[in-house]
Amino acid sequence: MKFSVRPSAIRGEALIPASKSHTIRAVFFAALAEGTSVIRNPLISADAESAACAVASMGAVVERDEGLWRVTGLGGVVATPIGPVDVGNSGTTARFALSYAALGCAPIMVTGDEQTRARPMGPLLDALSSLGARTSSANGKLPATVEGPLSGGAAKVDGRTSQFLSSLLIHTPLAPRDTVLTLKSLNEKPYVDMTARWLDELGVRYRREGYSRFEIKGGQRYPAFDRLVPGDFSSATFFACLGAIPGNRVALLGLDMGDSQGDKAIFDYLEAMGAKVEYGRDAITVTGDALRGVTLDLNATPDALPALAALAAMADGVTRLENTPQARIKETDRIAVMAQELGAMGARVEEKPDGLVIHGGGLKGARVSGHGDHRVVMSLAMAGCVAPGETVIDTAEAVAITCPTFAALLTACGGDIRAVG
Repeated sequence: MKFSVRPSAIRGEALIPASKSHTIRAVFFAALAEGTSVIRNPLISADAESAACAVASMGAVVERDEGLWRVTGLGGVVATPIGPVDVGNSGTTARFALSYAALGCAPIMVTGDEQTRARPMGPLLDALSSLGARTSSANGKLPATVEGPLSGGAAKVDGRTSQFLSSLLIHTPLAPRDTVLTLKSLNEKPYVDMTARWLDELGVRYRREGYSRFEIKGGQRYPAFDRLVPGDFSSATFFACLGAIPGNRVALLGLDMGDSQGDKAIFDYLEAMGAKVEYGRDAITVTGDALRGVTLDLNATPDALPALAALAAMADGVTRLENTPQARIKETDRIAVMAQELGAMGARVEEKPDGLVIHGGGLKGARVSGHGDHRVVMSLAMAGCVAPGETVIDTAEAVAITCPTFAALLTACGGDIRAVG
């Protein structure tokens, strides 16, 4: 499928879909718990479905009703699936499923689609091996096989992506022995804070020294829970950036600024670029004004890079998006891909090892590729709302991974977007 996008004024309201990160965590915590948990307002998307199918293949029972999922866990008991656990396009599910499989007592293979099979898993497999599991992979990527039981102990954790650490924090409380995890550095710290907040709310005993050392008591159990999933600040980023374009105005509904999601920093970024942000009781409203180039450290918020890169091409001056090397190991190398596709739309973009330098000056409609990456597709569609002429984006079906309602939400705000081909 392709999106055809033409310039339009964007003014309206957008009800932001539920958080992907919270939904996937909720699914895994519920699958590990004893009894039936209720997940209210889960994100209905390909990534969330991958998580549900992964835990179901290893013994949990997932019942889907309108507006909620019920997950009956087995208290850390893992059933051996008939075949490989396929996580599709979900990198988070892949990393969590590997540790989940380590709680079992038989070999379990985890695999995914082409993009996910290209993402690094080796450091997590090494850590699981240090904690008692047996692991194998031909190249440190999927497909990988894990055989438990996970016993606990000590492991060094690679912090290039927060998902390695979050995966271990979620699963090591169920190991029989205590676990000590140490790190030299860590990218994407807010996602670890999100995981830690789940641990706190579920009563898990652990100690931490910042982001460098975590001591987790073994032999613990998760209780069943009833939890409402908040709106997704990562998905909200695209509509917030649309509202920041001069002449536009978007009210974002369904967000909780008290939540632990790091991408709520998008509003600080937009204010730094010149947009106006109003925090109301029921909505956060972004109004466009003259945009200026800025320097932003995106280490904690790498998912914001594609949208901010597109917005920066519309700003006056130079914008530097820095300190986010992990953006290269997402669904695509988002640094390279955004430089390539914005360049095709007439922007002057310099690629750096850990980010982008974007020279403002306008865009033009073009035929571009979304590279099968949901955030790239949505960012290019955002650019197409401003670029004169028609912008055609391929692999647009990728938005279903996290924001299936993207085109409908954009249309409701006045966007001229059509699915073609």
